Amino acid sequence: MKNIFENIISKIKTNNNFVITTHVNPDGDAIGSELALARYLTSIHKKVKIINCSATPDYLKFMLNSKDEVVEFNKEYHTGFIQNADIIFTLDFNHLNRTEALEEFIIISEATIICIDHHEYPENFENISLIDTKSSSTGEIIYRLLKQAKLEITYDFAVPLYVAIMTDTGSFKYERTTSELHRIIAEFLDAGVIPKIIHQNIFDQGSANRIQLLGRAFNSLVIDANGKLAYMKISSKDLIETNSNEEDVEGFVNYTLSIKGVEVGIFFFELESGFKMSFRSATKVPVNKLAAEFNGGGHFFASGARIENEIMDETIPKVIDFAKEYLQKYFN
Repeated sequence: MKNIFENIISKIKTNNNFVITTHVNPDGDAIGSELALARYLTSIHKKVKIINCSATPDYLKFMLNSKDEVVEFNKEYHTGFIQNADIIFTLDFNHLNRTEALEEFIIISEATIICIDHHEYPENFENISLIDTKSSSTGEIIYRLLKQAKLEITYDFAVPLYVAIMTDTGSFKYERTTSELHRIIAEFLDAGVIPKIIHQNIFDQGSANRIQLLGRAFNSLVIDANGKLAYMKISSKDLIETNSNEEDVEGFVNYTLSIKGVEVGIFFFELESGFKMSFRSATKVPVNKLAAEFNGGGHFFASGARIENEIMDETIPKVIDFAKEYLQKYFN
């Protein structure tokens, strides 16, 4: 791993123009990792642009030093940045189609593509790969890269890295929350991070519309498989009637595991064409394998998938049948 870090640092030092991007609908790990890496590149006088296929969620904007520190891809304005890049960093994903509109431009780019990620089953589209599935988050890998580069972790780096790690570990409760990881977090606190303030910005700034939407999700709750399976759904109609948006459903799936005895939780969210699914596991079921049944993926305890051109309510029974098979397999 050290050799890969050194190789990437060498590439950084010998190049000047950088683009950083992440997956569609970026989360805290994605945006936090991008910001930390971009600020490092800026600190050593490199030209860098963070360009994403999706807008930055409102609940993460408190980390931005300026409104254009992270931009949503616009073909007219941003194609040139990709074409002129020496290096394109792809963070927190390992399948290029997750960049949606950017994919075709990354494919034809002559830049060196460096993938930094912690998910399993990589597609191997990159030139240089830094994938560590044992890491808690992409943010943790970025932290180690910056330390290898002998960067002092000041407040400006500590905040996005804290957010990256905290959100991807479920507020430090998932399996990869180690004693070493807590020592890293202690370094962020020493740099001035105040956990209460970060938590308030991410979890306690939702709109009244979001609470109304959450109520609809609760009303849809179904318990199945002798109490081991729970699932909820939100339709596009729910979204319209509560004047909400896709960002507002963030974290809804986690409520399914707050029910005693539930081992697998699923959240279904209807899109304009198809729907998304979020999967959570409490102990034994590898929901990344369950998600893979629907061309999705992720982690053992937290994964997702997207179904195109199918009606959500018609497909849910098939998904539930698969979930029951997994429960039977891992609990018998």
